Amino acid sequence: MTVQFIDNEADLIAFCQRIADTKWMTVDTEFLRERTYYSQLCLIQIGTADEIACIDPLVIDKLDPLLDLIYNPDITAVFHAARQDLELFYTLRGSLPPNVFDTQLAATVLGYGDQIGYGNLVKQCINVELDKAHSRTDWSKRPLDAGQIEYAADDVRYLRDVYHLLTKELGDKGRRHWLDDDFESLINIGTYEPDPVTIWKKIKGAGRLKGVQLAILQKLAEWREARAIKSNRPRRWIIKDEVMLDLAKLAPESTQKLGVIRGLEAGTIERYGKTIIEHIAMAKTLPKEQWPTVKKPLFLNTQQDATVDAMMALLRKFCDEQAIAPAAVASRKDIERIVSGDPSVNLLHGWRHEIVGHHLQDFLAGKLSITVEQSQLNTEKQG
Repeated sequence: MTVQFIDNEADLIAFCQRIADTKWMTVDTEFLRERTYYSQLCLIQIGTADEIACIDPLVIDKLDPLLDLIYNPDITAVFHAARQDLELFYTLRGSLPPNVFDTQLAATVLGYGDQIGYGNLVKQCINVELDKAHSRTDWSKRPLDAGQIEYAADDVRYLRDVYHLLTKELGDKGRRHWLDDDFESLINIGTYEPDPVTIWKKIKGAGRLKGVQLAILQKLAEWREARAIKSNRPRRWIIKDEVMLDLAKLAPESTQKLGVIRGLEAGTIERYGKTIIEHIAMAKTLPKEQWPTVKKPLFLNTQQDATVDAMMALLRKFCDEQAIAPAAVASRKDIERIVSGDPSVNLLHGWRHEIVGHHLQDFLAGKLSITVEQSQLNTEKQG
């Protein structure tokens, strides 16, 4: 099938008219984010049963004919590892496509592995080895050569076969409904909206701060995030994370004292020094009850640890019965949170609860017992 490279509105409109009756389309994007806060969309790839196109958003100003199809609730938009692609579409339209299918999530509930890559999934499903020659391409540069276009097209070409294979397997195993919650989460706007107030939690090392230091970090991180969004520049270009931590620890009271902080360049001090000091001072005036806190790590006693060990064995048993990797269902930390009484763990909701979670709840409630026979782990319902 010939791949179309579309770089003008007339050809885009004609293409969209030809595929308007499709019930599904495979979708992928190429983008850059090294120099911007928001991802720079560089290419959109679309596949249907009859056509494959690579569409150039760098020269086509009006993408509405295509976006109208992607956002059409009667058309399933098929992605692999959809989150970054959906973030781009959210940036474009301020909303998300309502009918999305993610083959990476589908592969998880069918036993192909947790967070499996596209190339690996294609190999497992249809025994095709994808070319990796252009994996480091700068997709913002033009012109794109034939090899780059074919490489990009492969991301939707083989996704068609993978999609049909996985949907059939989901139907045969009665697992399609397992994905409802995960797909719903994918199209939740809250997943993609930046939240400057809580962004401090993503700074590595924040957990080592305490008290007013966390208040300072929160105020500085909120300001930095807003600045990065406004200028469309990576937040690390404003101030690096490690510098943010030092500012929170040392809490300098004047721009002169900013000069002693390692990694805080003179140009940054000149440009933002006064603002930094103002935010530090603002944080210091907050009452203690408004200081943010870091969730304390769980400390389980010896008996609780033993219970976690038993539940991990049950996790492996029930996942093995369903041919699903345990890591795709829950981690030891998830089990520890359940033992400590946390009801929000994913394992207690959706498909994970259906295949494992309810068994573990029964075990904790004394309604399920474990026995071993000929080195095999068996379970028995009580009462």
